[in-house]
Amino acid sequence: MEQIVKETNFQSLQKEMKAAQRKLAIRRMLRNKLAMTGFLILLIAMIITVTAPFITAHDPLQAEPLERLQAPSAEHLFGTDNLGRDLFSRVIYGIQESMIVGFSVTFVTALLGIIIGLYSAYYSGLDHVLMRINDGLMAFPSILLAIAIMAVLGPRTENVVIALSIVYTPLVARVVRSSTLTIKEQTYIEALRSIGARSMRIIWGHIAPNMISPLIVQATFIFAMAIINEAMLSFLGAGIPAPNPSLGNILYDGKNVITTAWWMTVFPGIAIILITLGLNMFGDGLRDILDPHSKKGK
Repeated sequence: MEQIVKETNFQSLQKEMKAAQRKLAIRRMLRNKLAMTGFLILLIAMIITVTAPFITAHDPLQAEPLERLQAPSAEHLFGTDNLGRDLFSRVIYGIQESMIVGFSVTFVTALLGIIIGLYSAYYSGLDHVLMRINDGLMAFPSILLAIAIMAVLGPRTENVVIALSIVYTPLVARVVRSSTLTIKEQTYIEALRSIGARSMRIIWGHIAPNMISPLIVQATFIFAMAIINEAMLSFLGAGIPAPNPSLGNILYDGKNVITTAWWMTVFPGIAIILITLGLNMFGDGLRDILDPHSKKGK
C-alpha cells in the first residue's frame, strides 16, 4: 500500500511539472519568430494538402495537346506542361503527395525509432545487435539506399514510404537511444526501480514521455529530408510513377524545356524550397524553444 501511495504521489508531481513545462514552451514558441514563420508555411502546406480538390478546377491528369507549354495566364495560373496539363493543378497535387509521403515517413520512422532506441538503450544485450544493424544501414548514402530499395520494390507511393522509412529509422533510433541513456540514469528512474516498478512501466510510462522533445525536433528534419528525397526519387524515375503528379516528376518533365518553358521548373522548385525551408525553420525554432540552455528561445 505504501509503495502505491509513493508512486502515485511521484506521478502527480511529474504531471504538474510537465504541465508547467508545456505552458512555458507554448509562450516561448509564440515569441519565437523563426518557429512561427516555419509553422505558418507548414500550416499553408497542410491546408493545401487537405483542400487540394477544391483549390483548382482543372484535372491534373487531363492532357490537352493543343494547349501544351502555354505561359502562365488567367486560365492557367502556372501555365501548362509538355502535354497540355494545367501546371497549377499538378503542383497543388504534387504538394499534397509530398506532404502525405513526408508525414507517413515521419510517423513510421518515429514509431520504429522509439521502439528500437528505447529497448536498445535499456537492455544492453539488444543494444549490440540493434545498433550494429543501424550502423550498417547508416553506412550507405541515403539516396543510394533508397534507390536500391525502390529497385527491388518497384515505383509506387507506398514503396517510397517504405524505402525512406528504412533509410531514416536509424537516425531517429540513434537520437532516442542517446536521450534514453541519459534519462535512465536520472535519480527518479533509480527511485522507480527501488520501489519495484516494472521495466515496461519505466520505459513507456517515464522514459518515453521525457524524450519526446528531441524526437519532435528530429521529426521535423526527417519530414523535410523525406520530401526532398521523394522528389529526387521521382525525378530519377524510381519514385511516384507518372502520370501521377509529384514535384519530382514535374521537374523531370520540365528539364528538357527549361529554356523555353521556365515555369515547369520554377514553380515546383519554389514549392519544394518553401516547404523544406518552413520545416527547417520550424525545427530550428523548436530546438531553441525546447533547449533550456538556449538564449534564442527565451
